[in-house]
Amino acid sequence: MTGRPVQVTSGRHPFEAAILVATVFVGVVLAVTREVPRSASQTMPHGLITVWMVMLAAAGLVALLGAWWRGSVETGLRVEMAGILLLAGGVTMYVIAVFTVSGMAALVAGGFTAAIACGAWARAGQIGLDLRRIDRAGRVEAVPLLVEDGDR
Repeated sequence: MTGRPVQVTSGRHPFEAAILVATVFVGVVLAVTREVPRSASQTMPHGLITVWMVMLAAAGLVALLGAWWRGSVETGLRVEMAGILLLAGGVTMYVIAVFTVSGMAALVAGGFTAAIACGAWARAGQIGLDLRRIDRAGRVEAVPLLVEDGDR
């Protein structure tokens, strides 16, 4: 018996890829220059700043690796989700720091950054739903898997 196809959403959309590349860039620039935004240096201990910089760089690399994974779709989604969760956590840390230091004066920069964090949390939720669909479909024999790919 064949079930209905399961459609999952690929992370290969140009907007997501651009954000992930930018995340790697920002994390690397922060680590190399050691020029940390004032809001981060005032609200995070030095060790946490180091973790935050690594989170940003690793988030982009891991999520991009998952989005372009050539093996199992499920494995690729899990790898992408790990990177997206790092991104969501790291960007959320920065949003909290910006608003803690600058209050409503950070509305533009903090709001823009918060939108990226919200997008990352939403993508993590989307991947979670896709993984549940794949798991449920795996219990049914011969279910086709369709990947909605931004490349097409």
